[in-house]
Amino acid sequence: MANNTLLAQIRGLVTVDVDSMDPEVAAKHTTSRYAFSGMTSNQAIVCIEAVKPERKQLALQAIALAKSKLGGANESALVDQVVDILTVLLAKEVYPIITANVYVQTSPAAAYNTEETVRHAKSLVALFNDQGIPKHRVCIKIPATPQSLIACRMLSEMGIQTLATCLFSLPQALAAAQANCICISPYFNELRVHFEPTIRKVYENVDDDPMCAIIHSIVQHFKAIKTKTLIMPASIVTVEEVLALVRLNPDRLTLSGAVLDQLAALEPVEESVLQPKPSANNHESYAKPDDFLADGGKLLEEALASDTEATRKLADALKIFGEQELLTKAFVKPLLGLS
Repeated sequence: MANNTLLAQIRGLVTVDVDSMDPEVAAKHTTSRYAFSGMTSNQAIVCIEAVKPERKQLALQAIALAKSKLGGANESALVDQVVDILTVLLAKEVYPIITANVYVQTSPAAAYNTEETVRHAKSLVALFNDQGIPKHRVCIKIPATPQSLIACRMLSEMGIQTLATCLFSLPQALAAAQANCICISPYFNELRVHFEPTIRKVYENVDDDPMCAIIHSIVQHFKAIKTKTLIMPASIVTVEEVLALVRLNPDRLTLSGAVLDQLAALEPVEESVLQPKPSANNHESYAKPDDFLADGGKLLEEALASDTEATRKLADALKIFGEQELLTKAFVKPLLGLS
């Protein structure tokens, strides 16, 4: 693949992850010069891959492994285990093509349950270990609710890497840094845009999209507090959005196969188009934030309660991911002989 493309130009400025569990997508955009750092996924991406006819053998392998692990467990536990193992096996298909982490997501059903989020994350890490993928190459994506970010802090103390996802606001981002997440993924578009494209609001100037201001603020605050937590915007659907995000100077981007194809088909742009957006503030002027996760995440609860858009988008993302998880379970059940 040519290195004189817009995709190659962007890879020279920011680390790019592949937002897909299709190994062909990752391989297509891997060159002698550029490889993907990580592979990101979620319940929707798992569902897309799981139901493909060419993935049936992986599903059957997941069933055999789940049965050997759980024996006579109840049907619900068996289905959950099959889906988790299938998620790991799908990630394993892409693992040889990338250079760093595989990212998989905890169940949205556990988003407001600290203990269950911790349990599910630990279980996923153990399943990866069973497949020869070590803990330091696994990062668990966890929705940025107060309860789940408290789980991230606990998991960090266990040496498990986490990424805060379903993130739409600065308070969520600051809380994730306080939880010692290695990375956050602010969504440029709300998740429903990927299922109902007509709801996406198009701005004449993409820089006017409210998420540009939010992500810019996150970048500046993270510089000020000198956190090690990285910023990896996600839920990106157009080339213009990619260019706008590069100007915000995040640490990395995760891009779908469709967006990667668009970037690979275009020539590089003038360097001025990708120049970082200047900060209007002195980093030292940012006060050290209070602990958003103290008292059971009280401050983050309050911040979300006062931000109706972030709260709406978070709730809707969890709803959609829950629906996608149920679709994968519905696909698995007949293979298990269940109705």
